[in-house]
Order: sequence, then C-alpha cells, then structure tokens
Amino acid sequence: MDTKAPLLGEPLPVELMNTVWADRDGVHDALRDPDGPRSWLRAVAPRTDLLTPADLDALTGPDLDRLGRQLTSLRDALRRLAAEATADPRAAAASAIRDLPEAVTVLNRAAAGTPHWAELSWPPGRAPARRTRTAGQPASAAVSAIAAEAVALFAGDTRTLLRPCLAPSCVLYFVKNHPRREWSSPACGNRVRAARHYRRTRGTA
Repeated sequence: MDTKAPLLGEPLPVELMNTVWADRDGVHDALRDPDGPRSWLRAVAPRTDLLTPADLDALTGPDLDRLGRQLTSLRDALRRLAAEATADPRAAAASAIRDLPEAVTVLNRAAAGTPHWAELSWPPGRAPARRTRTAGQPASAAVSAIAAEAVALFAGDTRTLLRPCLAPSCVLYFVKNHPRREWSSPACGNRVRAARHYRRTRGTA
C-alpha cells in the first residue's frame, strides 16, 4: 500500500513533518492508519541504506504499534521545532507537542534510540562501499537516523531555509532551495494564484 502523505523530495525530517497534510476535507495524518508507518517507511526506504523491503515485511503487529508511536512522537516534535524556527503563524499546522523543551527532548531521545554506524565494505576486486549497520531493528534504526538528520537540520544553516507553506489550507513545510520558491508544491502555487485572480475579478465586478 502506498503512503497517503505527499512526498516532495524534501530532506527526510521534512518529509516526516509532512505526514500531516490538508485538503478540502480537512487535516489528515498518514501515520494514523495501522499500516501507515510501514507504508511511509516503504516509500522513503530507497533514500536510506538502513531498510530493505524484507525488513518492513517482517514487522509484526506489536512492532508496527511501537514504530507508529516512535514516528508520530518524532514527527510532532519536528513540527514543533519547525514552527519555532519559522515563526509559523498557521493555527491548523500546530503540533500536538506545544512545549519547545519537550520537543527537543523527544528529538534527542529518538536520535539516540537505536545505535547505527557506518561500516566499510571492500571485497577483493570490487570498489569500496559504505554500509550502515545497526544493533537493533532496522526500522527503528531508520527512525533514529531521521532524528539525527533532523538534529543536523535544526542546528545547521538549513534551518534558515525552512519555510511553512502559506498557501490557503496548506500545513506542509519545505526547504526553500531556490530563491523564487514560495510554496511547498506547484499545486499550492496554483491555488494562491487562483485565489488572487478571484479577489481581483470580484473586486472589479
């Protein structure tokens, strides 16, 4: 099953933030469904070397429950930190975690939750390669890796490029990776232009 969350090619911590999204029917949570965490991780697995499809297929019901709690808690912490970093004015985008120190604690706990490390692989006659190993469950290690990437995002220069999408009804975040980029997606830009056109034509009617 495909994830219901929009995937916009953002850094993985931002993609996780965007598992909360909105449409005409309201605000949605892609992690709320029982298989939502596995579907989202399957969608982003090609972007991490910690997870394989077999790892995700092997998850039991209790594994998925625990993973869902880990991802949701981390996602809510990241959205709170993003709101702080961007002075996000959108009430609909508010995180379930309201306290900044709590969000920091949740992020740091997730980053330390499952150890993972880089390992060199260099078989004779072949090119060397970097592999990632973990002492724990690969899915949990992937969550920790996303948390570690989020620490780097918020502690580094990328934090200043993080933006809330201010298109009508949007609750997504994005990294402003181009000077002219103003919206999380072309669809949001189209909605803004349509709303401006409607206001202009209504004003001249």
